Amino acid sequence: MSNALEFKPWDWVLGRFSIDMGIDLGTANTLVSVRGRGIILNEPSVVAVRRGTNEVLNDGMAVGLSAKAMLGKTPEDIEAIRPLRQGVIADFDVTEKMLRYFITKVHEGRHWVKPKIVIAVPVGITAVERRAVIHSAERAGAGRVYLVDEPLAAAIGVGMPVQEPQGSLIVDIGGGTTEIAVLALASKVGATSLRVAGDQFDEAIVNHMRRQHNLLIGEQTAERIKITIGSAYPMEQELSMEVKGRDSVSGLPRRATITSLEIREALSEPVRQICQAIRDVLEEAPPEIAADLVDTGCVVVGGGALLYGIARAITEALGIPARIGDDPLTAVARGTGIFLENLDTYASVFSRDEEG
Repeated sequence: MSNALEFKPWDWVLGRFSIDMGIDLGTANTLVSVRGRGIILNEPSVVAVRRGTNEVLNDGMAVGLSAKAMLGKTPEDIEAIRPLRQGVIADFDVTEKMLRYFITKVHEGRHWVKPKIVIAVPVGITAVERRAVIHSAERAGAGRVYLVDEPLAAAIGVGMPVQEPQGSLIVDIGGGTTEIAVLALASKVGATSLRVAGDQFDEAIVNHMRRQHNLLIGEQTAERIKITIGSAYPMEQELSMEVKGRDSVSGLPRRATITSLEIREALSEPVRQICQAIRDVLEEAPPEIAADLVDTGCVVVGGGALLYGIARAITEALGIPARIGDDPLTAVARGTGIFLENLDTYASVFSRDEEG
């Protein structure tokens, strides 16, 4: 979907001094790609505000990396929040302020710019949610906004032949959603947006620590566990690590030692759900497209692609080859940058999106 704006000469003048941007507006992180420069910004999608208000701290500086450091550690009058949940906007005003911060940062403090922006969105969001993204970007300072489906952006970002009459399968495991799509001729043959992804991995670890170790931990600790010893497939050498938290019985701080084996078991259910969702999309694919995927298999991107053994787990569950895409964390953002540089080439994609 793209918004249709009336032509205003002043907007054209401002646009001449603007840096057009491709944005992967993610639940966990926001990445910005700029024409000719690649990825220039990668920060957490977190904003620190005064509790009970939408007032961003420190004139907007408590956004991104500095705000994420506050998660779970703020005093009573301050709240560090994620304005996007499961790939969609949960807090309209804070999302707008976060986008304004990123746009201004890219433009080195200039507030009067009007850049063209391509934003990647989950395939499962509604027309109302799409309009919310566009409206937030416009209010944040965008001159014109284009929306593109995340899996299509990811596939283009890793160089898959999506414009060819050949089936391609992309799996983008992000923070809030897992985007799965079979693509051909630059359009979706079949797709789904599963609200099981990195955040659910972290939640499964939090629940495991509470049930099995009577230890209460925060989301940042759960993320560290996932990155350090998390896996979806048996490791060549199993690992262990020490974790600190609060005892759920005594209420006092303490530590516990955990193993990669138990964390893999904790993650087994969300991994199974992702594999089942891929299976469901494949079962709807036309036979000729399915035949292509026997050899080409699927490419896995997003932060979840970094979970040890995720590609092997998918291969074992579905019987098709799976591989991790190059630089999986930036695949979607790189794709939005390519769209930005080839708006005329991909005009039909935006037209179909607009009709949908």
